Amino acid sequence: MQLARPVGREAASRKYDILSALMAFALAQDKHVQRQVMRLMALITTRYNWQRDELTMGQAEIARLWSVDERTVKREMARLRAKGWLVLKRQGARGRVSCYGIDLNRMMEDTRPAWPLIGEDFVERMTGRDRGAEAGQGGAPTNVVPLRPVPSPDRDGGLWARVQARLHAEDAAIYGAWFHALTEIGQEEGCLTLAAPTRFHATYVQSNLRERLMRALRREDPSIREVRVIA
Repeated sequence: MQLARPVGREAASRKYDILSALMAFALAQDKHVQRQVMRLMALITTRYNWQRDELTMGQAEIARLWSVDERTVKREMARLRAKGWLVLKRQGARGRVSCYGIDLNRMMEDTRPAWPLIGEDFVERMTGRDRGAEAGQGGAPTNVVPLRPVPSPDRDGGLWARVQARLHAEDAAIYGAWFHALTEIGQEEGCLTLAAPTRFHATYVQSNLRERLMRALRREDPSIREVRVIA
């Protein structure tokens, strides 16, 4: 995916979209992830330079903002770098603090499963499905963040590939957010087992999208009577 950096006339609305995705993602996770994302959002809203992609702030300042000690800051910043959301641009030295960038593309890709929790309009805006997606082809400028849509899978890859292609044709946005990341584990006695990247992802599909998934499965293979999604 390629995310246009939120600068210029439409910067404010794009920033809100990014922060909304972070918020929805965090609220769907456990308390540890929620706290981590809240800390990152605090850095973004107080010290991040969107135009230059620079976050320059000393550990003592971060500790004060987060109400923690500096050891906690070191651990949390390391976790955010390992996650790929923070990128070290310049190592701190004597008299100079470290400078970080934020990988917005990675961050938005990781939060994609939570987009439908905000609303269908948000998913459409982020995937460029509404009219504003045509702005680069002569339409009026909009606040659409141009992300690359998930392509349709090859139907020649077996049962799950055929089901994925059908789900993509029915709703590309829902497919990209929830079904694209599922992988087939196996099939036994009429039950198809799929693996999701996280427990939340698996629970959401089982609770909210199971009927849609079963309809697509039965159309491709009527012998399928059950589907399990595990993390």
